[in-house]
Amino acid sequence: MENEKYMRRAIELARLGEGWCHPNPLVGAVIIKDGNIIGEGFHERYGSLHAERNAIKNLSESAEGATLYVTLEPCCHHGKQPPCTEVVLESGIKKVVIGSRDPNPKVAGKGVRFLKENGIEVVEDFLKDECDELNPVFFHFITTKKPYVTMKYAMTMDGKIATKTGRSKWITGEEARRRVQEMRHAHMGIMVGIGTVLADDPMLNCRIPRGRSPVRIICDSQLRIPLDSEIVKTADDYSTIVACCFPGIPVGELDPEHDFSHDISENLIMDDSHEDSGFHEDLCLRDIAFKLKELGKAGITVINCCPEERITESGVDLQKLMTILGERGIDSILLEGGGTLNESALKAGIVNEIDAFIAPKIFAGNAKTPVMGLGVDNLEDAYRCEIKDVEQLGEDILIRYVVSGKTVR
Repeated sequence: MENEKYMRRAIELARLGEGWCHPNPLVGAVIIKDGNIIGEGFHERYGSLHAERNAIKNLSESAEGATLYVTLEPCCHHGKQPPCTEVVLESGIKKVVIGSRDPNPKVAGKGVRFLKENGIEVVEDFLKDECDELNPVFFHFITTKKPYVTMKYAMTMDGKIATKTGRSKWITGEEARRRVQEMRHAHMGIMVGIGTVLADDPMLNCRIPRGRSPVRIICDSQLRIPLDSEIVKTADDYSTIVACCFPGIPVGELDPEHDFSHDISENLIMDDSHEDSGFHEDLCLRDIAFKLKELGKAGITVINCCPEERITESGVDLQKLMTILGERGIDSILLEGGGTLNESALKAGIVNEIDAFIAPKIFAGNAKTPVMGLGVDNLEDAYRCEIKDVEQLGEDILIRYVVSGKTVR
């Protein structure tokens, strides 16, 4: 009979790898013999030993006849590490209890089949829902090749992200702010719009001890980012990408030494009605060429992401950007944008999860909200979400939602 406490211990171990395994999944493993734990391990870092191999390496006695509890189907292919199925077989383990199935086409049932064909008893889908909760990022990335996007914002009870004078530090308390730093550690990328950079001059790094800072992604359609901003000044320390939108030049990473001014000049869209779209008159072609070179010198990657059709209301093509970031191996993004970028992200359909921190305060008035734009006309047009979980952090509440899209009429 399977014991839930052993799988829950494996889940607990798996979470210890959070932030370090990207783009691999979080996996924990526990080996049981005669009712005792004789070995346990987890996938500690990308490229290092997988959970099963760590558990076997940490054995206190022979695993002959033992049972392995593992949160994800053991791999059966050669990658950064050799197949885990082989070391399980060699160890003498006679039973494997698996939580999640691996959707990776290189595995996807092949690991289970190998174990069964070699005489090992296999139990699948044990505490499956709890194990699946470890890896929404991996499951999304391995099947779509695009990052899992979590929109994060802090607001008051009446839905304000700042006072009417624009002050927002701090809406939430210390516990909530620490959780945000943990979220930065857990995501491969963090994304904001140029409005946030111009208003706050943020660093966008992870500020917890021994934490891993995410790749910083700035949506800046016309390269307005100041060269003396903290983002540019610290680009040597933290990997940084700026996504722009110049029609007429190739989509993708731009060579900072190439002069794109002729291509840009032939395809300009003169428009200043949108916060992050159109060509700003104070930014001449010479400025763009200079800015590209200086950003390149600072170590910043500039990616051009324009929509197929040149429409004046469009800035960075977020769907296209997600494809490019996925190709670069970025499996998850924490979206810390303002109301304009948040609305664009929802409209583009790139948001998978929303983490809303709610403080016990009321600002009232017509201050900014987490999602701006024109809004919807009808109730039926609302973006629909399902509550994933609710947690109290000091005086604040964190509600995590899964985005399910727009209501079907």
